[in-house]
Amino acid sequence: MNTITKEISLQQRDKAVNWHPYTQMKTADDIIPIVKGKGIYLYDTEGKKYLDVVSSWWVTLHGHSHPYIAQRVFEQLNTLEQVIFAGFTHEPAVQLSENLLKLLPANQEKVFYSDNGSTAVEVALKMCIQYAYNQEKKKTKILAFKNAYHGDTFGAMSVSEKSFWTRPFESMLFEVVFIDTPNAENLESLQTQIKELANETACFIYEPLVQGAAGMLMYNAEDLNQLMKFCREEGILMVQDEVFTGFGRTGKLFAADYLTEKPDIMCFSKGLTGGTMPMGITTCSNEIYNAFLSDDRYKTLFHGHSFTANPLACTAALASMELLLTNETQMNINRITHQHSEFAKALAFHPHVEKVRQIGTILAFDFKTGNGTSYFNEIGKKLYNEFLQRGIIMRPLGNVIYLVPPYCITSEELDFVYQNIMEVLDQFRD
Repeated sequence: MNTITKEISLQQRDKAVNWHPYTQMKTADDIIPIVKGKGIYLYDTEGKKYLDVVSSWWVTLHGHSHPYIAQRVFEQLNTLEQVIFAGFTHEPAVQLSENLLKLLPANQEKVFYSDNGSTAVEVALKMCIQYAYNQEKKKTKILAFKNAYHGDTFGAMSVSEKSFWTRPFESMLFEVVFIDTPNAENLESLQTQIKELANETACFIYEPLVQGAAGMLMYNAEDLNQLMKFCREEGILMVQDEVFTGFGRTGKLFAADYLTEKPDIMCFSKGLTGGTMPMGITTCSNEIYNAFLSDDRYKTLFHGHSFTANPLACTAALASMELLLTNETQMNINRITHQHSEFAKALAFHPHVEKVRQIGTILAFDFKTGNGTSYFNEIGKKLYNEFLQRGIIMRPLGNVIYLVPPYCITSEELDFVYQNIMEVLDQFRD
């Protein structure tokens, strides 16, 4: 009885004071109070456990409450919890920058810290626009892909697909030219379109290989390579948004590892700290960095956050990166990739399934509704609730079902999820 009372109390207290993200609070179902996380599981106030196969919005790499990350953060908390990063530095920030840059394309040579993926993108856009401004060039247009999502702050919204999310703010968003993702058929026409805008274009920003929020839309690395090479020839800076794809999600450490062309700027967040705490990073080439070096103080990049390079977040990121690079984690990533691939073959034959797609630990497919794909498709809520009843946390993007599990998930747990997916698909047959 006490447990039930506590749960109701927590739900009521939450409803009285909290406003949840991407939630219509008037019609939303009761939230689920979570009291503990361990590995792949989250536990509610009644003791029910849930398999978190979406990594709590794609951030949790190694499972919840990982003891190694927790211990490292605890030790740092007792040493240095915060220091202003303007005029000061500290060991975790320096070490994290050193370690990360060693894993990135060779032209990435400087690190700028912020708080999340959206602000990492804001920093990148400001770098590109001011890069031209500092050289007295008028280049203010930005290229982005259709269906893009780069965040919810104003700059990030501007370079994201115009939709119901951005409609109230459209008159306040800056000009962006949206182009199709490249393929063998449209590459030549895309190059023609870009060439006409090259002299005015500050940068091209893109999610490499996977457009996550758009419904896990995937496209070919070689086609992106060709587009990047053309942008390089036309003098257009490239911003590679690896907020989602970074740190092993695609089967390699970064989507950049599938490409031979190198971006000028890269953005990171989500899995950066293993899902432990917020942090954003924007890396850039020395060419970008040097455009801000001047005796003229007005050429400074005037951007910063109170918690820039927070020592605790840097320490969590260092610990997460150490775990990521272990043989055990790399073997787990390969195992998940292989299991997804095998399950994808079975999915492809289901009459309620279409457009099965997979790269690395990311597996997605469309639940066939006859009405196309839409974030607002009502089937999404029904599927979400059905999986919750089965103790599985999925958050379908409308009728798009996807898996992005923590790397610690076992083969048996994955098979359990696969089995339940097939049962739910059969249950929802017409």
